[in-house]
Amino acid sequence: MDVRPFWLAGRPAVGADELTVTNPYDGRVAGVASVPTAAQVEEAVAAAAATAAAAAALPVHVRADALAHVAVRLKERSEEIAQIISAENGKPIFWARGEVARAASTFRFAAEETRRFSGEVQRLDTEPAAQGRLAYISRRPHGPVLAITPFNFPLNLVAHKVAPAIAVGAPVIVKPAPATPLSALLLGELLAETGLPEGMFSVLPVHNSEAGALVDDPRLPIVSFTGSGPVGYAIMDRVPRKHVTLELGGNAAAVVLDDADLDWAASRIALFANYQAGQSCISVQRVLVSEAVYPAFAEKLVRAVAALVTGDPADGATQVGPLVSVEAAERVQSWIEEAVADGATVLAGGTRDGATVAPTVLAGVPRTAKVCAEEVFGPVLVLSPVSGVDEAFRQVNASRYGLQAGVFTRSLDIAFRANAELEVGGVVIGDVPSFRADQMPYGGVKESGVGREGVRSAMHDFTYEKVMVLTGLSL
Repeated sequence: MDVRPFWLAGRPAVGADELTVTNPYDGRVAGVASVPTAAQVEEAVAAAAATAAAAAALPVHVRADALAHVAVRLKERSEEIAQIISAENGKPIFWARGEVARAASTFRFAAEETRRFSGEVQRLDTEPAAQGRLAYISRRPHGPVLAITPFNFPLNLVAHKVAPAIAVGAPVIVKPAPATPLSALLLGELLAETGLPEGMFSVLPVHNSEAGALVDDPRLPIVSFTGSGPVGYAIMDRVPRKHVTLELGGNAAAVVLDDADLDWAASRIALFANYQAGQSCISVQRVLVSEAVYPAFAEKLVRAVAALVTGDPADGATQVGPLVSVEAAERVQSWIEEAVADGATVLAGGTRDGATVAPTVLAGVPRTAKVCAEEVFGPVLVLSPVSGVDEAFRQVNASRYGLQAGVFTRSLDIAFRANAELEVGGVVIGDVPSFRADQMPYGGVKESGVGREGVRSAMHDFTYEKVMVLTGLSL
């Protein structure tokens, strides 16, 4: 099998080591990636630092056109890229195709935002001491960005770091997850077609144990990390003087109230508790249902979960595929077993076959059980009755996480109350918390992270405000 090169300062390169990527469903080899040496990593960082000034000075049309080119090429090669995502990640091909489409949109949004991302003017003569003065406020990149990305969305979560960096004129070094580097390497191929300056981007599939040197390097003043909380906060503690953005985990709750459309809620919750085998930070994990409709809803939900098609991710009919590894599946299974030992009842699923865990519904789960209090990152949801809105919202907030929440209601008053009271970064009314539009601000509170993604929000995170004051003007 051909060894895929990595991207060093915009050029393909090979190192002395190789990384074999396997399909988690059946163990077949999905691809082989070359791994850079320490000297090559140093070359990439040095190139990013050397290019920083020229990158920041790139005309808007150059950055925007490069981003638009990538968006077009992602669409043109969408099926090929979807097959790569499915093979390396185990994601059902249906969802992999959706991820490619989202990544193309992310680059398109970035191209559009690049053309709109201008400075603002502020009159200062609101006080006598500043008469004749005007402020021009622009945003300038902090410098090169280190983007550390996870396995669950191996293309689109890379896009959410790379596209905003290029949009603001910041070189970017991508360190993809070792389990899923192939999508990021292909994205590097598309970026290389744009004619961006050498040093503007590198894709370095180094082992996790070697990432610390990149995190520590003072020439990379921005660290943008998506992944687990312990790793993210360890990075923040390690480099407290850097600008660190963290997109971390959650145990997202969906609230189903008396006035909800139960069929719609059951179908959406069933699907989006399991759509990436539960390996999404905003996958539905806790389902809080008004007591008045709990029996009817529980029946509909279990039926909807049982109807999901679980199996080979290469099959277009498959809705739920494997987890990223057998080890991940074993951990999820052990959490289910612990909950059952503590008194929980399995209403659906609860079994494992290799890396695949059957979509699982649990009831009667103690709130301290891992499947309720922690992030499962697997196809498991916990079903609980609540007395009403007050208790539902209290339980949503009774978590150290706060990424997104969904509230199924037709009441405008309750919708605004949810927005005011729920301690999360995003509230979705009438749908699951798993909804994310790639242009909207996305991120959490509490232990779900720091900073925001969504193209324009990330562009703000990667830049700082700079003020120029003009004096002696006739205003």
